Amino acid sequence: MSNKKLVVITGASAGIGLATAQEFSRLGHPLLLLSRRSEPMKALNLPNTISESVDITDYEAVKKAIKNAEAKYGEVDCLINNAGRMLLGEFDKQDRHEWSDMFSLNVIALMEIMQLVLPGMRKRRSGTIFNVGSVAGKRVYPNNIVYSSSKFAVHAVTEGVRELVAEDNIRVILIAPGAVKTELTDHTTNPNIRKGLTDWLDTFKNLDSEDIARSIAFYYSEPQYVNPRELVIAPTQQKM
Repeated sequence: MSNKKLVVITGASAGIGLATAQEFSRLGHPLLLLSRRSEPMKALNLPNTISESVDITDYEAVKKAIKNAEAKYGEVDCLINNAGRMLLGEFDKQDRHEWSDMFSLNVIALMEIMQLVLPGMRKRRSGTIFNVGSVAGKRVYPNNIVYSSSKFAVHAVTEGVRELVAEDNIRVILIAPGAVKTELTDHTTNPNIRKGLTDWLDTFKNLDSEDIARSIAFYYSEPQYVNPRELVIAPTQQKM
């Protein structure tokens, strides 16, 4: 069994979450991987890894998964809140249920899992939480008003909790990616907006999920007294 500390990753079945799981496993960490789809996580066949098929918005299911993983690998030292949903749409026409879906996963579920791991971290006076936001949490466009609002909320929660637990020696770090090649673009149900987004993404070299994973692993490797606080990472050719 690895002597490294337990890392929990949400949304670990694809994209940034999957790449981050591979990176942290390569570094020798035991992992708890959480996503609705367990097959892609289990297909990695990573050592010292528990892959749980859970809805991240199901508080009790997530709580149980963390408890079981901690019983096997020790308490959570690092949480990577990566799960998210991007449903772009025209504000005055978009189905309001899409708004609820985004805020339930992007904000509420993120806060709930933070609340689950923070008591142990505060007691030990050690731990690191990464919240994956977005450059859309810094700038709003007409077709991403609600998605951006959810990511603005992630940024606000991250900074607020960072200040709350700073004296407890806990790091809370915002990762705000720009354009990354992931399944996120497929979430949008409006075909015209989805096509416009993919056409725009095709105009420059996007980041790979592995680029974000390496950055997260590097920040985590810094000494506990070093808190980078925020990383905005985007393709060099991305203007917005």
